[in-house]
Amino acid sequence: MSAHTKESFPARCKSEYAPLRRAVLCPPRFMAIKEVINTVQESYKDENIDIKKALSQHSAFVEALQANGVDVVLLEPAPQFPEQVFTRDISFTVSQKIFLGAMASEIRQGEEEKLKGWLEDNRIPFERLSGSPMEGGDVLLDHNKLFVGISSRTSEQVIQELQQNLPTHNITPIPFNEEYLHLDCVFNILSPTEALIFPEALSSKTINQLADHYDLIRVSREEQFSLGVNVLSIGNKRVFSQPQNAGVNRQLASRGYQIIEVDFSEIIKSGGAFRCCTMPLVRD
Repeated sequence: MSAHTKESFPARCKSEYAPLRRAVLCPPRFMAIKEVINTVQESYKDENIDIKKALSQHSAFVEALQANGVDVVLLEPAPQFPEQVFTRDISFTVSQKIFLGAMASEIRQGEEEKLKGWLEDNRIPFERLSGSPMEGGDVLLDHNKLFVGISSRTSEQVIQELQQNLPTHNITPIPFNEEYLHLDCVFNILSPTEALIFPEALSSKTINQLADHYDLIRVSREEQFSLGVNVLSIGNKRVFSQPQNAGVNRQLASRGYQIIEVDFSEIIKSGGAFRCCTMPLVRD
């Protein structure tokens, strides 16, 4: 497990499915539903989060990543940030650039500074986007294609800024029903030709647009609620998914994917799963 080394290294990431080599995670030590910011949290606000169980599940996820060759960097959690476990939202890596986002929800603003400190300590360059809301859960990468979900958490204004930073990429804005939090909760790229989708969150025009690029694997409403779309690909057709999402797992297995099952049932109560909890630094 990585500590705060002073070794600098090049960040690189070209897709959602290349072998994952290094990633940033954060233990859910202070995880809680303190302010409802999505519909999943609304369902669990009275029950709230069992931190001991969440920590155990997150630890099992970290161990499984390491067993599959991923170097895991663990950020130190801070008590004022109950959503800090979702490291993907605060940053994203495209090609050799790390971008720091700008969180839309007040309760999450400041999480970026924790990652910024780690990047600076390790002399890792990063780009800071403007003050417009921009969250990494809305950004999906496939080589020169970049899909950016547009909602109250990611402003369409940042499209132009991203295009200036990434002139060789084709950036496509994807509007969706923001009830579902981030784009990666309703659309997730698995390979050069396949992607998971929850069609009810997207217009028919958008679905047809995505179908021009991918064979779309549909996820049921029940399994979308249990974050069935929010799997994590770590390369060579290996995918982290919850055992509870049997329909998704069955479809992926039939297509030759190796399913790495980890129970994330406590963490998903706050509205995110494996992809949300993993910010890739290096994918080969």
